[in-house]
Amino acid sequence: MKIKADLHIHTVLSPCGDIEMSPINIVNRAKELKINVLGITDHNSTLNSVVTSKIAEKENIFVLCGAEVTTSEEVHCLCFMPNFDVLSDFQLFLESKVIFFKNNPDKFGYQFVVDEEENIIDEIDYLLINSLNLSINELQKKVEELNGIFIPAHVDKKDTSLSSQLGFIPPDLKFDALELSPFAFKNNFFDKFSWFKGYNYITDSDAHFVQDIGKVFNEFEIEEINFENIKKTIKKGINIENY
Repeated sequence: MKIKADLHIHTVLSPCGDIEMSPINIVNRAKELKINVLGITDHNSTLNSVVTSKIAEKENIFVLCGAEVTTSEEVHCLCFMPNFDVLSDFQLFLESKVIFFKNNPDKFGYQFVVDEEENIIDEIDYLLINSLNLSINELQKKVEELNGIFIPAHVDKKDTSLSSQLGFIPPDLKFDALELSPFAFKNNFFDKFSWFKGYNYITDSDAHFVQDIGKVFNEFEIEEINFENIKKTIKKGINIENY
């Protein structure tokens, strides 16, 4: 069957995420757009992904639980875990790599952890958008160890990407796919970085606002929606839509 997937979405946990990006609102928007698979990717934290998954399950929407991790090179990478237990281990790993810098909500935004009824149950006091004490190769190896999915994010962006921070793809870096932003082809990325051609790509909205969810998406051809099948599909290659 053919399904729609947007694998790069921020909740109210990300300081740059709009206050309306609650798990309930995200799921309702996905249902409206007939999106079958969501990826919850708050900055350096997984703490709102489980609650989103539980809400989405009631609407027959599958959620990949993970985070958008910022490495010491300031490269953003999407990391998804196969189940809640492994996700918990990954969260502890991320917390062990934090370089503490106190968040200023008035400057950077609030960082709320919420429950299924949208009640705020915690507020993270350190700034989540900072780099972690963790190289991209160390991160990749950890995700591989946990049998997760590893995707360097928006590789065409002029900041926080492989092309901006490194200018190349490390030959020893393993990944399931590379991600393009919604603007990659409009900005002629492959004309400027021709050595990025020939890899397996996905594209996602990187939504920080409800109205941006699904503005670009992936079409998966898949027999059954589950973590392993999505991982296999990403590795095979995905048709990039909405350009």
